[in-house]
Amino acid sequence: MTQDAPAAMHKPRVEIRPRRRPPLRFLPLGGCGEIGMNLSLYGFGAREEDEAWIAVDCGMMIRQDLPDTPLQVPNQAGLDALGIVPRALVITHGHEDHIGAVAWLWPTWGCPIHATPLAAGLLRAKFQERGLATDAIRVIEPGEAIEVAPFTLRFLPVPHSIPESCALLITAGEHRVLHTGDWKLDPDPLLGAPIDPATFRALAPLDLVVGDSTNAPLPGESRSEGEVAEALEHTIAHCEGRVVVSCFASNLARVLAIGRAAERCGRRVSLMGRSMERMVAVARGLGYLDDFPPLVPSNDLGYLPPEEVLVIATGSQGEPRAALQRLARGRHRSLELGPGDSVIFSAKAIPGNELLIERLKAGLRHLGVAILDEFNHPELHASGHPAREELRTLYGWVRPRHLLPVHGEPRHQQAHREIAESLGIRAPLSPANGDLIRFDGDGLTLEARHPQPPVIVSQDAVAPLPGLGGRRDVGGRHGSLYLAVSVAATEAGGWTRIGRLMLDGGDAPPFDEDDFADWLDAALAELSAETLADLRLALQPRLIGWFADHLRRLPEIHLQLLAVEMPVVGSPG
Repeated sequence: MTQDAPAAMHKPRVEIRPRRRPPLRFLPLGGCGEIGMNLSLYGFGAREEDEAWIAVDCGMMIRQDLPDTPLQVPNQAGLDALGIVPRALVITHGHEDHIGAVAWLWPTWGCPIHATPLAAGLLRAKFQERGLATDAIRVIEPGEAIEVAPFTLRFLPVPHSIPESCALLITAGEHRVLHTGDWKLDPDPLLGAPIDPATFRALAPLDLVVGDSTNAPLPGESRSEGEVAEALEHTIAHCEGRVVVSCFASNLARVLAIGRAAERCGRRVSLMGRSMERMVAVARGLGYLDDFPPLVPSNDLGYLPPEEVLVIATGSQGEPRAALQRLARGRHRSLELGPGDSVIFSAKAIPGNELLIERLKAGLRHLGVAILDEFNHPELHASGHPAREELRTLYGWVRPRHLLPVHGEPRHQQAHREIAESLGIRAPLSPANGDLIRFDGDGLTLEARHPQPPVIVSQDAVAPLPGLGGRRDVGGRHGSLYLAVSVAATEAGGWTRIGRLMLDGGDAPPFDEDDFADWLDAALAELSAETLADLRLALQPRLIGWFADHLRRLPEIHLQLLAVEMPVVGSPG
């Protein structure tokens, strides 16, 4: 035997390639690049043709830039084109931007709907209004799990500004994903328990977090509902005449705090506003407001001394038909406000509503009413979303490898990515609505973009949003251009663009986007419209004129104006 024989006897090693696990796909159709209208889809299967999909939340947003402020709902044309029909719709909580489109989109899916008791009750009421059967709505308690093959989903309770909010632990194959929904770290949430750190530490390490970005630019932590309750009682105790407190009807912890404060201050409580009355009725039926004081019908308020009256009213955002607006105009049939009375705004202004709210406050001042709001009494409101330190705390518990920032405008998403990357979490993408994202062993990859032309609820049906008058000829349209612009009102009386310009040219003729952006910034600065709807009307002819001057063939133009806050970092709340 030669010296080399032993080496020759060894068989060459067989190289075993690691088994590649099937990818998880993520497709948001709302809530990315905007706040509102949340709808996310997850797909998983051993082969692409066998992929199963689930939908998480199905919300709406209010189009403040259109006449009559119609509802905008997610466009499901992309689902039809991809052949996607969700096997289940899973609801994280009962806010309108998470359930407001269910009654409009679900009938084409027909799948089971899984929701916690409060969200399920609100959905049943919506279905009954539209004449829909409620059999598909299935109640699940926070903390429980369901299986929608090939997915397993566990509902993890988190504090938020409505009870029964849940994050979702989504398991598909070897993928473990935390879909946070809306949440905060509140040590004293009033309704429900504080978050359980042990529950979330037990999840670590996670493959992916799909997370709430709303307050990512804000330092510190969000104020607790318990702190707001103390501030409300202290403030109401020092009011002398009638007191009206306006807040979001869905913020049941705030409603409870107001009721308790009223009782301790010797005041009787009345509700004004249909949504407030409905929310309190559903919550009481579920045992959430057992210690809420007895209610006085609004028709009986005139018989009470002013110092014994407290009204909880809708209309904090200046809504034209809300109860508070009628009070400001002296047109409410049950109550008149005057000098010595106080109105407390226990809600932050939604971007775009500032001018409507200021008009409302001007009406109240004209009546001699004292106004307490987020500017002179910031302690009277708390955000329901996590600021920077809360995000850092949660990610320290669950130790995710990757992040997809959702539920926010681009600047919120970017701030969220920066926090993640500072913690060693990979966050390469800021998803936009219609982005099909692949998650596998190589991380997060943008596979395709599916345009999302806006659709609105019009005449009791979902319909495409009309364009701005792009002309047509015998051959059809000259392409379509979808343009979304985030704007904020300036102190000088004009408007300014915030963040990037969102353009989807599709088959429209090409043009110089930088030149257009410069022109648009100048045009916005010159316009002094008071509302988004007025701004849209003023901008429309100028917009068509610019494209007519710069393109040989005019496309049909679809414009969406989104109101945002000025990106100034301030104290959380």
